[in-house]
Amino acid sequence: MAVLVLLRHGKSMWNKLNLFTGWVDVPLAEEGIDEALKAGERLKNCCFDEVYTSVLIRSIQTAMISLSKNKCGKIPIIQHNEGKMKDWANMPENIPVLPVYEIEELNERYYGNLQGLNKQEMAEKFGAEMVHRWRRSYDINPPGGESLKDNYERTIPFFKSTIIPKLQEGKNILISAHGNSLRAIVKFIENISDNDIPKFEIPTGKPLIYDYKNGGFIKKSDDEND
Repeated sequence: MAVLVLLRHGKSMWNKLNLFTGWVDVPLAEEGIDEALKAGERLKNCCFDEVYTSVLIRSIQTAMISLSKNKCGKIPIIQHNEGKMKDWANMPENIPVLPVYEIEELNERYYGNLQGLNKQEMAEKFGAEMVHRWRRSYDINPPGGESLKDNYERTIPFFKSTIIPKLQEGKNILISAHGNSLRAIVKFIENISDNDIPKFEIPTGKPLIYDYKNGGFIKKSDDEND
């Protein structure tokens, strides 16, 4: 059996301002740092073998801050595969390392022309229902941006080709990513329909924990997560 943990990043500075963020590389707010620490406390006894983040700083910060609480004795180190960082980030083999991989396929939905705009102001301009459909529907694109379906088609091939084989090997995996890339993964592993996925929300900084056994995922209850 293996364990998969999905962790949405803590609140960012733009989350606090109620702005569409998407691929804009905004860091965590102080509240988001606190959320990452609380997530780490809940996960402190989970011994991960590999960690995957998006390439966006709020996702990376959340992973690394949460792992500062981990009690399993491994040091999380970002893996670099090109340039001098690949050649010069060498170390003795006996150091217990938890590899952290930055993966663009795990990035948030690209919100196109909405990025940097206030969600409430857009609701007043275009109507709350239209903005809700842009944000939560499966196959409706915001102006110039990705739908959740687009995000799914970007994220799930990576999940199938990389994450599932690792779980099949018995490795415990942490994915620190975003509301929509994680909604895509949950849609896939829980077989949520296109019609039902708009109702599914992932809160910031709260881990979703799954056991992987016999080729299937079993979601742990909140009580089991604590």
